[in-house]
Amino acid sequence: MNRLKKIVLCALVIVSTASWAQKKESKWVAPRIVAADMNAVSGPTKTGWRKCVGAGRANEGLRADWQEQLKKVKKDIGFENIRMHGLLHDDMGVYFEEKKGKPTYNWQYIDQLYDFLVSINVKPFVELSFMPKDLASGPETVFWWKGNITPPKDYDKWYNLIKALTEHFTERYGAEEVKTWYFEVWNEPNHPAFLKGTQDDYFKMYDYTAKAIKAVNKDYKVGGPASAGNAWVSEIIAYCDKQNVPIDFIATHTYSVIKGTFDETGKTGIQFNPDPMAVTKDVINSRKLIQESTKPNLELHYTEWSSSFSSSDPIHDTYQSAAFILDKIKGTENFANSMSYWTFTDIFEEKGPRATPFHGGFGLLNYQSIKKPAYYAYQFLNKLGATEIKSSDNATWVCKNNKGDIQSLIWDFTITQPEDKVFNSVYYKRDLPAKPKGTVQLKYNNVAEGKYQLSIVKVGYQSNDLYGSYMKMGSPNQLTKKQVEQLSNENTGTPIINEVVEVKKDKIFNYQLPMRENDVYFVNLEKL
Repeated sequence: MNRLKKIVLCALVIVSTASWAQKKESKWVAPRIVAADMNAVSGPTKTGWRKCVGAGRANEGLRADWQEQLKKVKKDIGFENIRMHGLLHDDMGVYFEEKKGKPTYNWQYIDQLYDFLVSINVKPFVELSFMPKDLASGPETVFWWKGNITPPKDYDKWYNLIKALTEHFTERYGAEEVKTWYFEVWNEPNHPAFLKGTQDDYFKMYDYTAKAIKAVNKDYKVGGPASAGNAWVSEIIAYCDKQNVPIDFIATHTYSVIKGTFDETGKTGIQFNPDPMAVTKDVINSRKLIQESTKPNLELHYTEWSSSFSSSDPIHDTYQSAAFILDKIKGTENFANSMSYWTFTDIFEEKGPRATPFHGGFGLLNYQSIKKPAYYAYQFLNKLGATEIKSSDNATWVCKNNKGDIQSLIWDFTITQPEDKVFNSVYYKRDLPAKPKGTVQLKYNNVAEGKYQLSIVKVGYQSNDLYGSYMKMGSPNQLTKKQVEQLSNENTGTPIINEVVEVKKDKIFNYQLPMRENDVYFVNLEKL
């Protein structure tokens, strides 16, 4: 028996002992069973989670470290599209006016960014924001980098800018390529931080934008309202229907927060939503609103979602994030065409450059390109086979590929935050040991007879728990090269089990795993 197997068996004994103690106290939790028949196919494995991912702003995409991280994410996870703010912001040098008001267009920075994206097979999810200063109707801005949030001073000039940009994309990348992109009008126009205007102002801007894009090619996809908090879904559909304005998809946003507001300084207290259906029920409701509308077949894209809308929230760094992500993707996969996680990287400057390596950033990767637990949630999803098998357990994917390999992704999602209104910024900066949740028994039938390489990777408390490793290190404000190397080496995603197992003539595979709060397991059976 190898050392790793002994460790797991010891853990099982410990969990069994703990469970027995719970039983004596009338708190017994029955063993969790994941039953699956390899001949019972559910259908193709859904991959809406892979469709898109978020990033901070376009200009950050010109950085070498940002580009290297996106290459890594593309290789490990396979995201197909990327969405970011500020494509039309002045730091991209897109639009200027001469003294007499004559517009000058410049696509050089956009070309540099989009050429890179296309070169690694990542398609733009084109968020058209914010307003170039020379075209803005006012001085109001948002973020450290001062994105202008006012409507255009001249809607005809705005129309011409969008049309010219779309024509440029067509000339540079070809119409067939651009048909696979999405054009999203603005960002969260219902939030006063992002549009200095009314709903009517946004609808007017949407009208001009959508018609400019369709004037270039009627098959290009355009949508909105890119709203905060699932808002304006019915309203924009009704407007487009009444005014005969094109719309191909609904875009909106949701976060699992019950307390807190947008705050660039990070000083506002934010509290995680204790509702187990948070995020999920928002997506279901948005789909329902579309189905009940005059345009029931519109695509639904959540172009931002996460556990929190603050880029200074330690929940993003914690081991709990991995199980949270899987729970929400599982719950929404039948309702949303895409769920674009916000964001793939901590290279993100809404509040300016950040001074510490772990500051609660949105990213799957930190500044030093080390994988957070959230990263592994997506990496595991990307390893699932193309065919999903029916399973008895809702917190599980069981899949297979055309080589006969079987992949299982199993997790526990437990909201541990107490109901005493503790803010995330306090609660998730603590050492939070996970309590045992008993065992999980995998019971698979009709598994092809033969030998398999069994490998199991775990994410949870002190298992690929990057922030936990950082806290044990003393949470230094800056990391030395040696510390970066240590953190990387402690969080590599190395299997805890890697051994050969044999399935007998009965074609049954049984395996038991200890489960704690918010543990995640990726179990791979590779046919030998």
